[in-house]
Amino acid sequence: MTAMQNNSNIQAADVSMAVEIGALKMKNPMLTASGTFGFGEEFADFIDLERLGGFIVKGTTLEPREGNPYPRMAETPSGMLNAVGLQNKGVDHFISEIYPRLKGLDTNVLVNVSGAKIEDYVAVAEKLSGLERISAIEVNISCPNVKQGGMAFGTTCDGAAAVTAAVRKAWPRTLIVKLSPNVTSIADIARAVEAEGADSVSLINTLMGMAVDVERRRPCLSTVTGGLSGAAVRPVAVRMVWQTAKAVGIPVIGLGGISCGRDAIEFMLAGARAVQIGTANFINPAVTVEAVEWMRQWCVRHGVRDINEIVGEI
Repeated sequence: MTAMQNNSNIQAADVSMAVEIGALKMKNPMLTASGTFGFGEEFADFIDLERLGGFIVKGTTLEPREGNPYPRMAETPSGMLNAVGLQNKGVDHFISEIYPRLKGLDTNVLVNVSGAKIEDYVAVAEKLSGLERISAIEVNISCPNVKQGGMAFGTTCDGAAAVTAAVRKAWPRTLIVKLSPNVTSIADIARAVEAEGADSVSLINTLMGMAVDVERRRPCLSTVTGGLSGAAVRPVAVRMVWQTAKAVGIPVIGLGGISCGRDAIEFMLAGARAVQIGTANFINPAVTVEAVEWMRQWCVRHGVRDINEIVGEI
């Protein structure tokens, strides 16, 4: 008999979708990837934000950033390249203008934090620490599109550990570190940040890529190289999540090319406790809530009463 036949009495309402990332309690495993969801408000006309486990606002830095010159996005087969360069108005703008509009939502609001030097990360974390409704921060040590900081910290164990240790002292709640796939051993980097107090790791950030306009005989991006995301990177991301989940004891958040509920379940079977959807938000603004419902129905079909049961089954 199949699992569905064995458990035909299970209904959607019987399935627990709640997960925990450190002290962060989520109603379901679904998060949005920073840089693809704005500040959440931009998607409020398409979905009920409170149906998500949480959302991660765009990368936030100590000072305002203009980002990289245009063109800074290019379509690729089954994906896209971006070199936006962390354009944002700075943490003070977020605190005064954005946070007051988000703090009443019945879901988790997370902030992606980046910097050019360790002191920048710490300063942003300190400023955000006073905002009670910011449930967690995601420390971005893996952005390939900035000249200083970013991926430079995430490509060595020492660099990753140094940022994590410094931010850990400044941030009192759940600390997630976002890892770069552009390394020799992502498991070693994950162990390094775990040792310095990270509550979770999220992976993968974009892969380094490049595209050339053959008619102009010029790179498609102003920065020449950029970050590759979308369905093309998913098998790489699943492999790295699987490796990392076996290497650390803290929860792993999986992302990279997830575009539906099936993809999300794949990541969870490989070891992810929660997932993030990024590039697919540009194609279908309702993809996150649709994916959550698909995951719930998958649990019904497979006789799974608690989504946590499947984490790391592979």
